[in-house]
Amino acid sequence: MTRAKPSLTEPQYFILAALLDGPLHGYGIIKAAERATGGRLRIAVGTLYGALERMERAGLVADDHEEIVDGRARRYYRLTEGGTELLGQEALRMQQAAAVVIGRTRDTGVAPA
Repeated sequence: MTRAKPSLTEPQYFILAALLDGPLHGYGIIKAAERATGGRLRIAVGTLYGALERMERAGLVADDHEEIVDGRARRYYRLTEGGTELLGQEALRMQQAAAVVIGRTRDTGVAPA
């Protein structure tokens, strides 16, 4: 039996999704993820940077550039080819999983919430 790649956590998924439009700094990623989920997902700063560090080691994101704003360094991250590929695979996996449930609820006459 082959072992499947682990799924992304919800914060990881939306961090990668935030980078689809181009490089962003940490606060920009947090706000993009919050907008994408209608405010449901609020990624804490510690969670964000821990996830970015792990995803950088895994080759999913990379440093893009740094700029100084108000005397502080602001680091921008970008999605790598591997990150884009994994994000697409995860989106397809979730779509297929959702289709199973939505199809079964239609068959039973129960509408999904």
